[in-house]
Amino acid sequence: MSVELEEFEPGRWRVKRPRIHTPRSDLPMPMVISDTMEPTEQVDGKFYTSKRAFRAVGRANGLVEVGTEKLTAKRVRTSGTRAAAEARRTAVKTALEKVRTASPQ
Repeated sequence: MSVELEEFEPGRWRVKRPRIHTPRSDLPMPMVISDTMEPTEQVDGKFYTSKRAFRAVGRANGLVEVGTEKLTAKRVRTSGTRAAAEARRTAVKTALEKVRTASPQ
């Protein structure tokens, strides 16, 4: 029995298997997200049916859309501090001592 390979990228090969095609729409571009939405009232009292216009008005008024805000403050990793390194060393040392004393040699 021979294995048939297919090149899926230049220089990258994989075993050729039958492809399972997922059902898709007959529309020309089914994966495009629409800009339209139900009429929604913004803080200026107007109703918007365009997502882009709705977001633009919100940004202009200083609002933050939930889920799209960018985090600016970086968290400090506690594992990089000197105290954390010393705690790791002592934990490893005590674990090794327990293993050496518990197991007969």
